[in-house]
Amino acid sequence: MRFAHRHLLGIEHLSQSDITAILDLAEKYVDLNRQSAKHSDVLSGLTQINMFFENSTRTQASFEIAGKRLGADVMNMAMQASSIKKGETLIDTAMTLNAMHPDLLVVRHPHSGAVDLLAQKVNCAVLNAGDGRHEHPTQALLDALTIRRAKGRLHRLNIAICGDVAHSRVARSNLILLGKMENRIRLIGPPTLVPSQFVDFGAEIYDDMNEGLKDVDVVMMLRLQKERMDGGFIPSEREYYHRYGLDAAKLALAKPDAIVMHPGPMNRGVEIDGTLADDINRSVIQEQVEMGVAVRMAAMELLARNQRDAA
Repeated sequence: MRFAHRHLLGIEHLSQSDITAILDLAEKYVDLNRQSAKHSDVLSGLTQINMFFENSTRTQASFEIAGKRLGADVMNMAMQASSIKKGETLIDTAMTLNAMHPDLLVVRHPHSGAVDLLAQKVNCAVLNAGDGRHEHPTQALLDALTIRRAKGRLHRLNIAICGDVAHSRVARSNLILLGKMENRIRLIGPPTLVPSQFVDFGAEIYDDMNEGLKDVDVVMMLRLQKERMDGGFIPSEREYYHRYGLDAAKLALAKPDAIVMHPGPMNRGVEIDGTLADDINRSVIQEQVEMGVAVRMAAMELLARNQRDAA
């Protein structure tokens, strides 16, 4: 199982075989995580530092659980109260980290490109846990694993990504990954949230849910990222739900076996009907959370393996 990358900063530089290698190894960790003894020693003796400059309970918890199940020494740095807040630069932080000799660095940052800059300055493997509007690679990988397990394949599917595409790093990473796997991707939402330049990713753009959802295999809903909005992108949440929120009537236009996804956290009654989100026959939202731990375990093992080979 070959994975010739020092860091995991995005999907853009991964090949089909790289993606498959991560997903295949993650399948083994799905099985491990369902056992009563959920422990491996592949990261035994290694130090993992989680640096979250943005709050994210779900992603940070997933990475922490993944590292501990692999036997790593895991430390969470409280970046909201760190020296960065006192004026220290990101490069100064990198130099400080190098003196601690970590092996794996998991970073979430509000600015696009910040994680890449940090990766250039530290002497360890770096995993991007989301940077600005740029990428969120492990989210796209866990989504891919969820789809592959539900559909039996990850190629030549009709996939709809609906909602706030403009502010979503999840959407960007999924567009790149699913495009590499020869899927037909539709972006659905108001023009203010689905800019026309996304056709450059090979996607089809719809501003009508009823039209865009016809005969799709996968419906991926996105959260309205109000914290990144600096203007009037929607008239009101009520109007948005009426036109773009996923409910049973809109989902009926997709294929009968279409699955419903959401990266979380969800705004029930804004982008998705609460009953539909909990529908065990259509929704795979909880499976996405489960796949997240397995995918992050796989990614960390592959990067650690490369670290040891290079030593």
